[in-house]
Amino acid sequence: MSPLPAPPAPSPKKRIFDQVLNKGIVSKGELMEALSLTSTSLTRLLEELISENVLQLSGHGDSTGGRRPLLYRLNPGYGYAVGLDISRIFSSIALFDMNMNKLASERWRMDEKMTPERLIDRVQTFLERVRQDLGIGRERILGLGIGAVGPLHSGEGMIQKPLYFPSPGWTNVPIRRLLEERFGIPCTLENGANAALLGEHWALRDENVRHMLYVHVGYGLRSAVMSGGQIVYGATDMEGSIGQMIIQVDGPRLQERGNYGALEAFASIQALEKQARSQLKLGRQSTLNAIAGDPDQVTFDQLLKALAEEDSFVRELFTHSASYLGVGLANLVNVLHPEKVILGGALLSAHEEAFSIATQVAARHVYHSDEYQPEFGKGTLQEDAVSFGAALMVYRGLKV
Repeated sequence: MSPLPAPPAPSPKKRIFDQVLNKGIVSKGELMEALSLTSTSLTRLLEELISENVLQLSGHGDSTGGRRPLLYRLNPGYGYAVGLDISRIFSSIALFDMNMNKLASERWRMDEKMTPERLIDRVQTFLERVRQDLGIGRERILGLGIGAVGPLHSGEGMIQKPLYFPSPGWTNVPIRRLLEERFGIPCTLENGANAALLGEHWALRDENVRHMLYVHVGYGLRSAVMSGGQIVYGATDMEGSIGQMIIQVDGPRLQERGNYGALEAFASIQALEKQARSQLKLGRQSTLNAIAGDPDQVTFDQLLKALAEEDSFVRELFTHSASYLGVGLANLVNVLHPEKVILGGALLSAHEEAFSIATQVAARHVYHSDEYQPEFGKGTLQEDAVSFGAALMVYRGLKV
């Protein structure tokens, strides 16, 4: 079997575009240093990009002894990218300009009525509204990036067999083709955790972080890894496999599937719901008894309400869940050795102490912790991370 041909090298214009996209505002000298172009060639290309309205001048930089250098940035009105986040509990969509400023967004719950067709209708309503509100011509929408719950077949633009969607119809959905046929713009599909990591990495671009880990803790667990500034891909898209990390060999199994003692059975929204229902049936006293009525009907929203009322039983559930999450994080850190770990998801955002508990437990179990300690954070983009990263993919794939 012969190896796949290498992708064509980007054009000089594309290299300039990507550099400005990644840096935000750059000088000619910075571009020359980064791209190894001659001054004459770079000047010509910059003038062409300005005449094409792709770039614009952004004032002058500080002088280093001579004339103050001209600064360049992308023209925010040249075109716009849409980022779509398809998740199990909430999905969202946002419109970004060329400088990655969010101009409009919308978020909705994924209930039992939110089929793929209904979701696409919602996307259409959003796009029609924001184009009218902002006076954006259809031709200025350059593309739509999708960050979705996996597993996926990204090459075919297919959402394959995601678990735990409340609505039917989400198996083997050709989401890229459906969106392209509806809107007539190029679409790209990526694992949602990967998209979030791309977005968070861009937000930290001034820190020059090269090795990152992203973990999303919601109804299930998702993760993405970056090494050397590039997303790490495996032989197949197994987006939820972090949840199958075994942390207690003789432990419980979630939803009668997967590994016994897996992380998702201790540190996920559905694990919290399952544990609460079981303990209430055993007679555990809690305000949940009044809030939910039937133990079998306990939901995450009701757990949050009881947590807000400082229910000791529910606080205990969240604390234990965060501690187990910390063990799982320590295992990942000891294998991957990231510089920075970004944590997100509904479970962590719902309980402020969960983040500190999980990261403290993880830090205590990092191997050679005296010499190596990664930085833990909630990320800059948080709920917007997936849609932001998905829109960023549109610009990075743009032909200039």
